[in-house]
Amino acid sequence: MDRWLWAVRLTKTRPDAAAACRGGHVRVNDRPAKAATTVSPGDEVRARVGDTTRVVEVVRVIQKRVGAADAATCFIDRTPPPPPEVAVPVARRERGAGRPTKRERRVLDRFRAGGF
Repeated sequence: MDRWLWAVRLTKTRPDAAAACRGGHVRVNDRPAKAATTVSPGDEVRARVGDTTRVVEVVRVIQKRVGAADAATCFIDRTPPPPPEVAVPVARRERGAGRPTKRERRVLDRFRAGGF
């Protein structure tokens, strides 16, 4: 398992892949996977890499690290898209408008505090 994760470039190094397996961050077909777990085509692998959880389906098993283009053909990425980020409006003043007046500053403060 750790060799496959490293070979298809889901982790940067093989020790990182082994540590993820030891830490319980890798599951194969909804079962915890050890570093020595074997994978076969059709298996679903869930690996928490950094802040995200990657969900991939194994298409081809490789033992050696290959180029990124070849590695991308070894799995199908089924990771759900991240939730959309909500854009918070930013209070802007026109360039060259000078220093805000006391009234404008109060309006801006109310806007920033969310009480508008």
